[in-house]
Amino acid sequence: MKRRDVLAFSAAALAAPSVVRAQGTPGARSVLRFVPQTDLALLDPVFNTALVTRNHAMMVYDQLYGLDESYEPRPQLVAGHVIEDDGRRWRISLREGITFHDGTPIRAADAIASIARWSQADVLGQNIRAITDEMTVVSDRVFDIRLRKPFPLLAAALAKPSSFCPVMQERFARSPTSTQVTEIVGSGPFRWVANERLAGVRAVYERFAGYVPRDEPASFLAGGKRAMLDRVEWHTLPDASTAASAMQQGEVDWWEQPTPDLLPLLRRNRNLRVEVKDRSGSMSMIRLNHLQPPFDNPAIRRAFLPGIRQADYMTAILGEDRSLWTDRCGFFLPGCPLATEVGLETMDGAPDHARVKRNLEAAGYRGERVVFVVPTDNARLNTMSEIAADMFRRSGVNLDYQPGDWGTIAARVNNRGPLDQGGWSVWCNTIPGIIATSPATQSYLRGPGRAGTYGWPDLPQIEALRDRFMKAQDPAEQKRLAEAMQRQAFEDIPYLPTGGFTQPTAFRADITGMLNGFPLFHNIRRG
Repeated sequence: MKRRDVLAFSAAALAAPSVVRAQGTPGARSVLRFVPQTDLALLDPVFNTALVTRNHAMMVYDQLYGLDESYEPRPQLVAGHVIEDDGRRWRISLREGITFHDGTPIRAADAIASIARWSQADVLGQNIRAITDEMTVVSDRVFDIRLRKPFPLLAAALAKPSSFCPVMQERFARSPTSTQVTEIVGSGPFRWVANERLAGVRAVYERFAGYVPRDEPASFLAGGKRAMLDRVEWHTLPDASTAASAMQQGEVDWWEQPTPDLLPLLRRNRNLRVEVKDRSGSMSMIRLNHLQPPFDNPAIRRAFLPGIRQADYMTAILGEDRSLWTDRCGFFLPGCPLATEVGLETMDGAPDHARVKRNLEAAGYRGERVVFVVPTDNARLNTMSEIAADMFRRSGVNLDYQPGDWGTIAARVNNRGPLDQGGWSVWCNTIPGIIATSPATQSYLRGPGRAGTYGWPDLPQIEALRDRFMKAQDPAEQKRLAEAMQRQAFEDIPYLPTGGFTQPTAFRADITGMLNGFPLFHNIRRG
C-alpha cells in the first residue's frame, strides 16, 4: 500500500460516523484513538526493544515487578518474595487469580520461562543469567531463583520499563530470542485484536475483562492497572499535518509526538491539552556499528566529536523552546544524581567539519562505504538523520544513505552481518531517559560485544568500571565511577550523544487519569 493510500484509508476510517458518535452516546463503548510515533511493525518486546513495541507490549503483557512514579520497584504479578541464604535465594510467589487472555492461569513455570528468555536478550538480564544457578518451580504459584552470589537489584531488573521482561505463556517464552513471537496471548489489562490489525494503518486493543488489578492506586507501572477504556485504536498517521488536522477535528484523541511547528496551533485549541507527561524524557544518539569497518576503529568514532553540536539536533526536533531540551548531555540523564559534564568539552562550539576530516585521515579512514539506515516514517529520527548525514558528507565520508520504513529499519538493525549481507554502519536512535540514570541500566553505554545492544560495542574498560560500580555502596564512589565511565566513553564512543529532551504530547481535554511517563492506557477515562 502506497503512503498516500495509507493516509486516505486512515482519514476515511477516522471520519467514520459510527466511530465518532460512539464517544458522545450514552451507554456507548468507551473508545480512545491514539496516533503513535510510528507504525507498530514488531510485536515482541524481547525480540525488538523499539519504544513503539514497548508501548504496545505494556498494554498486552504484565510484569512481575513494576516501577512506581518514584522509580522504585513494586510487586506487580508478584504477591511477595522472601530473600534467604544471604541473598542467594529468592522465593517468589505469584498473586492468586491472575490469568492470561485465554483464561489459563499464570503459573510459576510461565514466569521462569519468561525470565529465561528475557535474560538471554537483555544486557542486564545476561548479568543475572551468568550468576543464576537455577530457577525451579516450587508450586503452581511459587518459584525459586538460586544465585551464586547476591544480586540485590533483581526486583529492579525485572521492573525495568524498557527492554523489559514480559510475562508470557511458557509455550511462547520457549521461543528463541531470534524468533519473534507474533501470537499475542498476553497477561496485561488490554488484549490484542489480531483480526483488526492493518499494517501501516491500524492496531486495535480491547479491555481484558479477566484482568485482576492490584488493590493499590496506579502509580506509573505499579499498583492497580485498571482498564477504564473498552477499546483503544492506534492509527498510524506519518504526516504531521494530517495528524494535527485529525486532532483538531476530533477524529483522533491523543497524538504521542506532535511536531514542534504544530504545538502552538494545538495549544490554541481549548478542546486540547498539550503537556509533557514523561518527565524523565529521552536521550538521542548517533549509534555506530562497532562490528563493521570503519566504526570498528575507536579513533574513527572519536573523529566525529568536533562535528556534533547538540543544539542543532534538539532545535530540529523540538524547536527553540529550551525548556524542552538540553545540549549538555553526556551518557547519563541530565539532572540525575550521576549526571556529569566530564568530556562534554569535546563537542563545544560550532561543528568543525574540516577538523573532523583531518581527524578521519589521521585515524586511517580510507573511504570505506558507510551505510546509514533511516526510518523516514519516524519524524524525529528522520530529522536527526538528515543532520547527521550532512555532517558525514561534509567530513568526506563515503555515505550510502538508505531510507526505509520503520518496520524494515527496526528489523535490519538486528543484522550483525557485513554491509553486502544487509548489514548497516550507522543509525539515529533515542532511548528513554529513565534507563540512563545509572550504569546498572544504561544498556547503550555497555560494552559486552555481540551480547549487547544494536551496535555491539566491545569496551572492556567500560565494563570493568561498571563492575566496580555495581559493587560500590558509597554514593561518592558511585559518582566517581560514573564520571570515570563517561570519561572513558568519550574515548571509546559507544555512540555519539546528540542531546536530551522532553516531548510534549497532545490529547483531548475530556481525557482524565493519564499517568506520567511514556504512553500508558490503564487508568485513563473519557469524559
